[in-house]
Amino acid sequence: MALVVEQFTRTYAGPSGSTFTAVDGLSFQVRSGEIVGLIGPNGAGKTTTLRALAGILRPTSGRVLVDGHDIVADAIAAKRRLAFMPDEPHLFEYLTVGEHLRLVARLYQVEDFEQRAKALIEELELAGKERSLPGELSRGMRQKVVIACGLVRDASTLLFDEPLTGLDPVGIRRMRQTIVARGRSGACVLVSSHLLHLVEEICTRVIIMDHGRKIADGTVAELASRHDLAGAGSNLEQIFMRVTGHGSPVAQE
Repeated sequence: MALVVEQFTRTYAGPSGSTFTAVDGLSFQVRSGEIVGLIGPNGAGKTTTLRALAGILRPTSGRVLVDGHDIVADAIAAKRRLAFMPDEPHLFEYLTVGEHLRLVARLYQVEDFEQRAKALIEELELAGKERSLPGELSRGMRQKVVIACGLVRDASTLLFDEPLTGLDPVGIRRMRQTIVARGRSGACVLVSSHLLHLVEEICTRVIIMDHGRKIADGTVAELASRHDLAGAGSNLEQIFMRVTGHGSPVAQE
């Protein structure tokens, strides 16, 4: 199993016939069992990338493969194999937590729904909220519902966009455990987050983007050993600040 991104480029039309390139020639892979962090400053192209990987945005050029299935040419097969959990928890106003899970399970023909839903409700600490409507839940609880809907089916590729938004410290710890467990079970996991300490703690590899391009890709140890990052420091925050130009000048890859 693998998520493969090949020369993905996304441009938008601007005023007077001009164009804006949000992502430019991005290539990377996430293999089975890997948890890869996708990080970068605001406007780096992370959200555009995630939305294209999920099949929401169409690439201007390049391609995205989910277990060998092209997200454009073979969209149904590709989307059956991935789950995208966005940073904004958009839920159906008049469906309860339990009904949200049941709807997703029906759409994706999840056979062992009752068992999976019960385990997820326990894992994500949603017990007692099964009959609650979204308007009755906190921001963090709604985020958990979105993630539960993504995990209730057996997707091989998981895309998390700011999964810890709105969570309290206990919820953050539990969500870390949830993400790590999915990687250990063999899923391809891509996590975008501004919480660099979280990314450093749970991710096996890190991709740093800036101005729509990939400027670094590797483990934290590999990035720290790069000759052009000498003296930047050994933790991800120090490396990030240096490679994105917020520390001392550094040559880009």
